Amino acid sequence: MKLFYANGTISIAPAIALIEAGLAHDLARLDFAQGAQTKPEYLAINPKGRVPALVLADGRVLTETGALLDYIAALAPDANLTPDSPEDAAHMRSVMYYLASTMHVAHAHKMRGSRWADNEDSFADMKAKVPQTMAACAAFVETECLRGDYVCGTRFTLADAYLFVVCCWLTGDGVTVSDFPKIDAFLHRMEQRDSVKAMRAKGML
Repeated sequence: MKLFYANGTISIAPAIALIEAGLAHDLARLDFAQGAQTKPEYLAINPKGRVPALVLADGRVLTETGALLDYIAALAPDANLTPDSPEDAAHMRSVMYYLASTMHVAHAHKMRGSRWADNEDSFADMKAKVPQTMAACAAFVETECLRGDYVCGTRFTLADAYLFVVCCWLTGDGVTVSDFPKIDAFLHRMEQRDSVKAMRAKGML
């Protein structure tokens, strides 16, 4: 398998999960600053021009972070990346879907305003709103998503890889992380995991 990623993006979540799952893989970095995601070579792999994209051994391509995370967990059931309880598994996925549909979108308004408007004055307005919307998202994560050390209590799951990457954006989005002690502790806890240390060592975060 080959994972296409860009530094600091949500594509780091499946990279963390691949290590947690103990699955052999290669990494291919895209330089967003140089527009690598818009080049024909990459668009032939992922026509959406986004990351992550996971190219399987048979050439098939999987995209979308949540789908890749579920795929990785299915390939490595012994890694226990999904909860045994259906209720806990549903909570895990509800957090992942929230991150995808709400928190990631709020973050994207800072630098991807052209997705929603054509007037450049609108871009500035959207960017100015990001600290407020991301703080609101952080408050929801603090009270509703983290049910202990991790999303599902004491056990690391797929949602934790996803949540970690998104919460790493908070400071850059103008949010004071120390205002959210559960998130702050979660981030410090995640930094101690070998998978995250590997991301740091490679300069991917």
